[in-house]
Amino acid sequence: MAGNATKRIKVGVCVMEKKATSSPMRKILERLEAFGEFEIINFGDKVILEDPVESWPICDCLVAFYSTGFPLKKAQTYAALRKPFLVNELEPQHLLHDRRKVYERLELFGIPVPKYALVNREYPYQELYSFVEHEDYVEVHGKRFWKPFVEKPVDGDNHSIMIYYPSSAGGGMKVLFRKVGNRSSEFHPEVSRVRRESSYIYEEFIPTGGTDVKVYTVGPDYAHAEARKSPVVDGVVMRNPDGKEVRYPVLLTPAEKQMAWEVCGAFQQAVCGFDLLRCKGRSYVCDVNGWSFVVNPHRYYDDAACLLRKIFLDAKAPHLSSTIPPILPWKLNEPIQPSEGLARLESGIIGTFGTFGQSEELRCVIAIIRHGDRTPKQKVKLKVTEEKLLNLMLKYNGGNTKSETKLKSAVQLQDLLDATRLLVPRASSGYGSDSEAEGIEHAEKLQQVKAVLEEGGHFSGIYRKVQLKPLKWIKETKSDGDEFERPIEALMVLKYGGVLTHAGRKQNFAAKCSSFSSGEGTGLLRLHSTYRHDLKIYSSDEGRVQMSAAAFAKGLLDLEGQLTPILVSLVSKESSMLDGLVDARAEMKIAKSRLHDIIMSEGMSTMENGNSGFPWMIDGAGLPANFSQLLPTLVQLTKKITAQVKLLAESEDENLANSKYPALAAYDQAKALGKTTIDVARIASGLPCGSECFLLMFARWKKLQRELYHERKERYDITQIPDVYDSCKYDLLHNTHLNLDGLPELFKVTQLLADGVVHNEYGINPKQKLKIGSMIARRLLGKILIDLRNTREEAINIYEPNDLPETPSINTNKEESEVQVRTPNKNDKTRWPSSTCENSQDDVDDDDKETKYRLDPKYANVKSPERHVRTRLYFTSESHIHSLVNVLRYCNLDESLYGEDSLVSISALEKLFLTRELDYMSNIVLRMFENTEVPLEDPKRFRIEMSFSHGANLELLENSDKEVSSLLQEHTLPIMAPERLQEAGACLTLDKFEKMVRPFAMPAEDFPPPSFQQTFTGYFSRSGAMFERLVRLFYKNTTNATKQ
Repeated sequence: MAGNATKRIKVGVCVMEKKATSSPMRKILERLEAFGEFEIINFGDKVILEDPVESWPICDCLVAFYSTGFPLKKAQTYAALRKPFLVNELEPQHLLHDRRKVYERLELFGIPVPKYALVNREYPYQELYSFVEHEDYVEVHGKRFWKPFVEKPVDGDNHSIMIYYPSSAGGGMKVLFRKVGNRSSEFHPEVSRVRRESSYIYEEFIPTGGTDVKVYTVGPDYAHAEARKSPVVDGVVMRNPDGKEVRYPVLLTPAEKQMAWEVCGAFQQAVCGFDLLRCKGRSYVCDVNGWSFVVNPHRYYDDAACLLRKIFLDAKAPHLSSTIPPILPWKLNEPIQPSEGLARLESGIIGTFGTFGQSEELRCVIAIIRHGDRTPKQKVKLKVTEEKLLNLMLKYNGGNTKSETKLKSAVQLQDLLDATRLLVPRASSGYGSDSEAEGIEHAEKLQQVKAVLEEGGHFSGIYRKVQLKPLKWIKETKSDGDEFERPIEALMVLKYGGVLTHAGRKQNFAAKCSSFSSGEGTGLLRLHSTYRHDLKIYSSDEGRVQMSAAAFAKGLLDLEGQLTPILVSLVSKESSMLDGLVDARAEMKIAKSRLHDIIMSEGMSTMENGNSGFPWMIDGAGLPANFSQLLPTLVQLTKKITAQVKLLAESEDENLANSKYPALAAYDQAKALGKTTIDVARIASGLPCGSECFLLMFARWKKLQRELYHERKERYDITQIPDVYDSCKYDLLHNTHLNLDGLPELFKVTQLLADGVVHNEYGINPKQKLKIGSMIARRLLGKILIDLRNTREEAINIYEPNDLPETPSINTNKEESEVQVRTPNKNDKTRWPSSTCENSQDDVDDDDKETKYRLDPKYANVKSPERHVRTRLYFTSESHIHSLVNVLRYCNLDESLYGEDSLVSISALEKLFLTRELDYMSNIVLRMFENTEVPLEDPKRFRIEMSFSHGANLELLENSDKEVSSLLQEHTLPIMAPERLQEAGACLTLDKFEKMVRPFAMPAEDFPPPSFQQTFTGYFSRSGAMFERLVRLFYKNTTNATKQ
């Protein structure tokens, strides 16, 4: 057939010249032509645009698809006239220009799409009753979409897609667009309102871990998938040395292969591309692009040419064999291809603290990290009887006179501010003692509320929250005679502060260098860029913790831009795992009561519990012997600082009273959330650092002075000592320019006292510390065990790759290889083979249902594509760090583990005991290594390394060295490097770690199921070989135990 040109199949290429001459199209058509069975006829722009269809070349098969300027209807006329075989049907291509029709067709075929709603306008800015916009959500036909949500033009050719962010994350909008230079998106912190110029689709934002997946089909049975960095993260396009966007081939799950098959059938496009979003084990199609080819991989070009050859032969010469020749025609004289623009990378074996053989590789990194530097947390309580405030309470609780109201949004807080401004007198109310009239104190607190709401010139619900709870009612009669109770008094509770400072953001951005060694951090970044790094970041619900996580991710992954998009894209909130002390409050109350008794008793250092050979075994260990003698000094120094700040506040108040009150500027959260440097002008003018005014600074110190010591009862409240220390440390770091006399002395006293109090609040002795720690960190410990177990199972799964079944794929070197192309059938649920999926690499459906990306070893141009590191970062508060440390060092004291050694070495126990504070950015890092030199059943196959850093280096605050002083000018403390919790060379096996921690961890079966239904057939059904290996392991271990 190759020798007879008259019998060759004519393949018409009816596309715009720009597409016809593109590198992918050219390389595939050249390969197709090399078979000698086809004559390629390029129509060209002149023929397509100017000539009548009757004069267009006649062909047997037609490749025609829309691009800018292409006359699609004219091509349809030609196809109707000549009736060639169409690779891609022409009529359905009209659907691709309207996103509404694309989603409608996807739903018709049962293909998962994100939750969405349509807003159709007949003319620009048409007001629709069915569409309502609120501060943090839009409502479309009664369906509510909370921010973050996505706004897409219905016009498929309009690529201006916008994402709107919630005020709790900083607000703002990011616009996505087709790549311009190295940018694919831009963040606009000032934009919060949606567009109204046209018709739009609103859909839920699906967090994908910062990764998009592009799928390319060549016939319904073949799908090639590539992953790239999502433009929603920082908008910076990753490019290789050739200037091409960096993408890596990844494996598809069986469900995704089925989706590829169904997309081909739904739109009748054999060759097409579509976008996949992966989230929590599920996948969604969010766009269908029509005819698309992969750029660059030569293996893909070979496959595509072979597949198109078979499609054409089956359509026009079914009597001919479509068997692929042993050697492809273009391979005969083809030189060896270069690396296709993708650098081959080394395996990335990362060094360890000890040496356990050259074949040891890092498999898992788990880090539990405290948030960065923050402002002191504050609370204001006052009883209100003002009608404006009571009416505001009823306005936002639906008129329920018995129900409390929570105000968090910018609109709600603005209403409260407007009401408070009318109630607070403009003139100074004075700053007197607690014995003054209640009216003066009430006015002061209202003024404080107003100042808090005005702080920073913007509102942020994650940093300022107000509760209004009715306390007293009177009965009144309505006009219809019915009685009702009207509230006449309510309790207002305002919580504020705890804001991540510029220093906190800077600490997190740089902390990856401390938490991960320099070489390891580079290795993880390299693995992450090649989709061999399974990274998940979790945060508690507190704003400072969320922003710490986002800033850390920015530094770790070398990202750019604002934190808000990074937070929304990469950080998952897990409040039930990383928040709260509810389960431990009763036991902590007992510990605090016991602590008070010890402090006020004589000879407290002699009270022991357990082994007297170790100082940390004593009840109240760490308390200074002269604790009670230091308390009067603490009170006097606190009064001294408060008096100085009072004078500054009075001066500030007088200046405000003598000038017209400035209008509140429009709030700008993202501007404040993104700062990493101090406000030099503000510091130079003698104002407090950040957005705190002197009034709030005075309120902070006055409250501490009042609650630290009750003069009438002559009683100290030792629970206030950590708060005094917190404020003192903050002002010493951020407000040294105010030159508060006595502040350094107060810091030394409070540090000494707080070092003893804080540690003992989590348990007065090791056994109680273990009990409280397990109550607080139980869920987190359970999740850590799940992470380690899943990592081990994944490693076992790839231990013997030769045992795993091969995936049917296009074999270009074997005569008997033949690709089976079938017509899509909606009722046929066959899981089709794919170029980017292997049976052994199906999506691992583990307990935590986390999305995974796996390189396709057949297409990935990297060394050791199977190499995979799991990283889990958990950002939390001080309580969880204390709890985790206590469980790890004291777990062997539990009765069920009697006789076992501690997980922590004696030297490390001593270091932990001497550690003053688990300060900002303190962290615990667990690394799991696999030693491939030892047998799989050997316990030493997997080992754990534990390291610990107590975070910010507080020693700098006590040093007056000039070099240190210049360092502190940036108000930032460096993070201490991690230290081992085990002796050098010690081998803590995974089995030992699990045994010691399991009694204090939530069992895997107690974790709540996911909120969606997903087919799960278990770990072992993926591979019979894997199941057999595990059975052999179990049998061998049982036999060994019997022999012993």
